[in-house]
Amino acid sequence: MADVSETAGAPVAPRRRDWRRIALRTLLGIVAAVFLAWAVLFVTKGRFLKGTFERIASSQSGRTVRVAGDFQFYFNPLNLKFLAEGLSVSNPDWAGGGNVFEAKKLDSSVATLTFLFGRRRVNWLELDGARADLHWDAARRRNTWTFGDPNRRGKKLELPIVRSGSFRDTRIRYRDPQFRLDGTFDLAPATTAGAQFERAIRATGRGTVRGRPFRLTGELQSPNATIRGGQNRLTARIEVARSVAILAGTLPGPTELDGSNLAVRLRGRNLAEVFAVLGIITPNTRTYRLTGRMTKDGADWKFTRLRGTFGDSDLAGRLTVTQREPRLLLTADLTSRTLDIVDMSAFVGYDLERVEAQGAAGVIERRGGVPRLLPDAKLNVEALRNFDAKVRYQVGTVRARSLPVSNVDLTLDLNDRLLKLSPMTFAMARGNVASDIVIDARRRPAVTDYDIRLSPTPMGRLLAGWGVAEAGTTGTVKGRVKLTGTGDTVQESLASSNGRIAIILPAGSFWTRNIQLSELDLGTFAQKMFEGKLKEPVRINCGLIGFSVRGGVAAADPILIDTQKNVMIGRGGFSFRNESIDLAFRADSKRFSLFAGQSPVGVGGYFAEPRYSVVSPELLSRAGAGLGLALVATPVAGVLAFVDPGDAKGAACGPILTGATARAQRTKGGEARDDVGRGTTAKAEDGRSNRGERKEQRKKFLGIF
Repeated sequence: MADVSETAGAPVAPRRRDWRRIALRTLLGIVAAVFLAWAVLFVTKGRFLKGTFERIASSQSGRTVRVAGDFQFYFNPLNLKFLAEGLSVSNPDWAGGGNVFEAKKLDSSVATLTFLFGRRRVNWLELDGARADLHWDAARRRNTWTFGDPNRRGKKLELPIVRSGSFRDTRIRYRDPQFRLDGTFDLAPATTAGAQFERAIRATGRGTVRGRPFRLTGELQSPNATIRGGQNRLTARIEVARSVAILAGTLPGPTELDGSNLAVRLRGRNLAEVFAVLGIITPNTRTYRLTGRMTKDGADWKFTRLRGTFGDSDLAGRLTVTQREPRLLLTADLTSRTLDIVDMSAFVGYDLERVEAQGAAGVIERRGGVPRLLPDAKLNVEALRNFDAKVRYQVGTVRARSLPVSNVDLTLDLNDRLLKLSPMTFAMARGNVASDIVIDARRRPAVTDYDIRLSPTPMGRLLAGWGVAEAGTTGTVKGRVKLTGTGDTVQESLASSNGRIAIILPAGSFWTRNIQLSELDLGTFAQKMFEGKLKEPVRINCGLIGFSVRGGVAAADPILIDTQKNVMIGRGGFSFRNESIDLAFRADSKRFSLFAGQSPVGVGGYFAEPRYSVVSPELLSRAGAGLGLALVATPVAGVLAFVDPGDAKGAACGPILTGATARAQRTKGGEARDDVGRGTTAKAEDGRSNRGERKEQRKKFLGIF
């Protein structure tokens, strides 16, 4: 048994010793081979690998890689040494030729392990005459610095960490079709002394963005901290669109904006021009100054803690611009404690410079000798294709004479050319206005729906700027404007609009002079004046100022105001097409009165220049009759021509307070009214116009001669 055991186990020990010898010899062979390769590369500097490098680099990158001059590729002693003179890397075929990178000389020392694994770290980099052409394709899907498959989606630019180096005559061109940006940036010569940069790294740039020239100067002020992986302190000054932006703060990396923390100071002539650089359309502004913070978070450019002024108004809040497909997205939450009326004029389409120079007269423009009040700034439909928006804007007070507006709250939503200003609310003279305005620019021309509602508002406060005092005036007013029109300006959309306008006066009181002066009831007005009761309030039972709008022409439908002593009726109309007015107002007394003119007061002219005709043909004919009676009889008989018998029929307030049309109006006795017209522009009581009046109104309202 013992012999068998010794014989069976005898070969085991030598076999184990053989495997150890093989492993050791293999390891020594590998080391020798590596050393030999290292030695060959070190002695030859790897110059014989030039052709191999060009073939492999071209194959892996999908580009043409060439080295025109000297080439070195070896370990020195452990770090990888790479030198190429006359190096060029071509652009992908879709880029239309040229090189994405070229340099007279590129000399570097790269940490070997980082070259094989992870983000590359360059211990030394010398660049002389480097040129980089970085740009995106038209769809912003591919870029020139993403190698491999030419159809793969472009990645963000990541540069290696550079510990030290020397840079001379370095230029980068960057193009981005989304922003129509084409810029060239030059890096000032920079050299490290040991592992320290001698001074800040400076750069300058110039080019165009959306057709506007820009200039840039900047400094990486902490290059030594940067090469140690610390803070990257940056300052930059950008001049574009008559504006100057100054940035100061830190970046996560020298070429990284994601996670940046930058203070921004912005000033210029017109803030709208800055947004236009991004392809975003906003109202024009006067000179502005803003401060805030800026950071980039993925696709979001965030501007927070905004504070500043534009014109005579203040502005605060935050906004974000998101780069996304197919359109940019602007989101903002902004506030103004005070918005000056001049600054507000641009929001509705007036020429801001003209309003600033001329004041209220600046909103009036003469065309063909005719004054025009409605704004005619065209909606930039093409620009609306570039972006979507979700904006909320709140205003504490609108600074304006004779316009008591405050607490403005506007929500704006733009989605693929469908623009909604909804809801838009504001307080006016202790009343509230709520509106929903929708502009559909997907349709050509644009279609606009207006729905504007005024809650019950004290008339004394509302009309205080027009000479009406609050004391003694308790009447209120409410109303609604609901119109739909087509056109790319406010004037065009209203000129083609259809719908209804209704202003309702519930029961309340008004100063006597406000009513009686418009009634031309001379006897009652004189009596009140001599009695010293000029400010005695007159009660309004109910009233309706209504218009039906057809094709931009508004016809009184009806104008009917019932007071304690009188019934006022208006007929005629006005035109949004050329802003002309042709209205006639008449007041009939419910009581007997002497010296009552009882003839219509005409309102003509234009929105911007209304004219009042107190002495009408009817009044002149009655004056002639009175003069005839005075001549053939007695002076007292002449007064008979001006006597108002007081037979006006009181109005039923039900249809009035619902804003009903003329055909639905009734007297207090329930009879259909025959004195409020038929919803046409005719000024006769029965609503019928004669041939002459029709011809005259066609000229006036439609501009047909």
